[in-house]
Amino acid sequence: MIRPALTEIGIFLIPFAVYALFLVATRSGLLVTTSWPMHTIGKLLLGSLLLVLVSLFLLAQYSGAPPDSTYFPAHIENGKLVPGVER
Repeated sequence: MIRPALTEIGIFLIPFAVYALFLVATRSGLLVTTSWPMHTIGKLLLGSLLLVLVSLFLLAQYSGAPPDSTYFPAHIENGKLVPGVER
């Protein structure tokens, strides 16, 4: 469960990292407060939220089993554990 959460946090931080790399490349001063105006942070925040929403939508649409499949849970047959399958 921690992996999807860390993935979404990483996706959220992508626009901020790209902007920081831009500041480093243009030598504008990464840690100077004038390089991080409020309207720029707002745009980065909106872009980050949009990326997270798109990634969550894609995760929901394209991961997991097909919609009409049936899950057969793991069970014991002849003393051996048979893993669960989707059919």
